Amino acid sequence: MKKLYVLILFLLVNAVYAQENRTDRWQEDLEHYQEELQKRHIDLYNQIDRQSFEQELKHISSTIEKRTDWEIAIGLMRLTRKIGDGHTSVSLANWETNYYPIEIKKISNKWRVVKVSEAYASVLGATMTKIDGKPIQEIENELSEVVQFVENEHSKVVRIGEYLPLSELLFSLKITKSTEEARFQFTTDAGKNPDVMMQAVPPNELNSQNYRELNIGVPGIEKPDNPDFDFLWFTQVEGLPITYIRFDSYPTFEEMIPFAEKLVGFVVQNQSRQVIIDLRNNGGGDLYIGLILANALNMVDGIDWKNGVYVLSSGITFSAGASNVALFRELLNAKIVGTPTGSNPTGYQDMDAFNLPNSNLRITYSKRLFRIQETATEGVQPDVLIDYNWESYAHGKDNILEQTVKKIKIGEAVPD
Repeated sequence: MKKLYVLILFLLVNAVYAQENRTDRWQEDLEHYQEELQKRHIDLYNQIDRQSFEQELKHISSTIEKRTDWEIAIGLMRLTRKIGDGHTSVSLANWETNYYPIEIKKISNKWRVVKVSEAYASVLGATMTKIDGKPIQEIENELSEVVQFVENEHSKVVRIGEYLPLSELLFSLKITKSTEEARFQFTTDAGKNPDVMMQAVPPNELNSQNYRELNIGVPGIEKPDNPDFDFLWFTQVEGLPITYIRFDSYPTFEEMIPFAEKLVGFVVQNQSRQVIIDLRNNGGGDLYIGLILANALNMVDGIDWKNGVYVLSSGITFSAGASNVALFRELLNAKIVGTPTGSNPTGYQDMDAFNLPNSNLRITYSKRLFRIQETATEGVQPDVLIDYNWESYAHGKDNILEQTVKKIKIGEAVPD
């Protein structure tokens, strides 16, 4: 009996010690979070005043013992959103997270399944309506205050879709009942209401899943065999004097220079009169590398410099991608087609990061203030506003690119 009493006492003491130790570690992290942001961020209190910031941080600190690690992280995510720029965020990149093998996008105002594990292929193209009985609109509202790398309404919608498959986040927000599985409900265009119990998988297993997905494109625009980069390539639009450039991400300076030289040779050889630069999937990088591309194209006299350059943008277009959209409008006399960019052309940018010493959360922050436009706008505003149309998307058609090519083909300048 005495041994049992000693064992219980030992376990209790260790539990108390572990909790105190955890509290100390998180308090150290929270102090580090503020100290480093104050030291590194170009203008930390430009949207939230220091007193409000410190009050909210103090509340998180005083409730550590009542919160799980994920709930503390979510508290920091809410606070960081109030700093007000999309480059200052709490990144979960260093944390162990599990994901539901599904990708959804908001198309024609509905959350559509555009990619899903083969095991749940029956819901591809369906509209998500509930998770564990909670309506998707409520889930969207809850995630909207937490998701990171948000600079305007356009990037917020994109981030909600990106964060929605994260099982620990959904569980910590009390959207789901478990981190291991959740019941997803859908509505198909045929009027059926499939109900799927989906299993979360760790990130190392996510890419090994077999997937079904919806891909969109335009006849006559094909990715070339063996391009220099999967994320940056060009091709001729079949039967038309148009060079299409797919610009999803940035190579290095050293890589962009020979790429741009090849591009110029291709445009000249094919006597292209028009150029379409597609930045709809460009999440950022180094805007100055993008300017190498613009400089190279500017050498080609054969391009119709009055009406022949088009840039495609979307809510995914972020950071350097958004800056290059705005700069290409000015430097290449480009018409912008699509939807507004996910980050703003004038605002705090140029991201760097540090890790919190104990939790290892990665905190990103802005180092520079860019004024790419004289007038501040919520994203770079397109000259021609065209969003994805579900009817086209469901049939594999890229209606935005299709309409741009059609305008060129019939000899119409895309209107202002």
